[in-house]
Amino acid sequence: MNENIVTRNRLLAQTVIKGLQSRNMEGYYAETKEEALKKALELIPEGASVSWGGSMSMMEIGLHDALMKGNYQKQPREEAKTPEEKKAAERFAYSADYFISSSNAVTEDGILINIDGNANRVSAIAYGPEHVLMIVGMNKIARDTDAAMSRARNVAATCNTQRFPIRTPCKTTGACADCKTPDTICCQFLMTRYSKHPGRIQVILVNDDLGF
Repeated sequence: MNENIVTRNRLLAQTVIKGLQSRNMEGYYAETKEEALKKALELIPEGASVSWGGSMSMMEIGLHDALMKGNYQKQPREEAKTPEEKKAAERFAYSADYFISSSNAVTEDGILINIDGNANRVSAIAYGPEHVLMIVGMNKIARDTDAAMSRARNVAATCNTQRFPIRTPCKTTGACADCKTPDTICCQFLMTRYSKHPGRIQVILVNDDLGF
């Protein structure tokens, strides 16, 4: 990565971390994916119960593999063989010590923006798990809430549709159509502007392009 971009990301990350702190959330900065993985595993105690949403970012830094191989209590949704097992795995998240996720966008002053289809991810971010740990690439930082919402709808959501066998306008055009089709994944919008519980939400900012 260009050194000027690295420097800019490092400086911007400190601004975002200050914004998170002002909102009762904790922020950390990692120069590399390896540093991000190390920090995440430092924050999650061995033996803790862990769950996660469909986060590409946690996979890209190796956290998914580390949790699957490590000494943690888990009930992976991706291993569910029936709808009932999938639902049980999603409900397991609400009582977990740590819920791992990313954020579709984060404003420079620390507001988190997330969009969900099934709502299992945004509901766990909002309430339930003892801690929420987010892995966020610097590509997801937006100037303000308008820019963050635009990114979530026009970048994150439109990319996410490509992962699923669904039919939405954005999957065909690559642009949000504000649709109300049965397959829409833009059902629940969550803006986290403050954490009622100090330090419950922890965000590791990574000097890399992660996820969507």
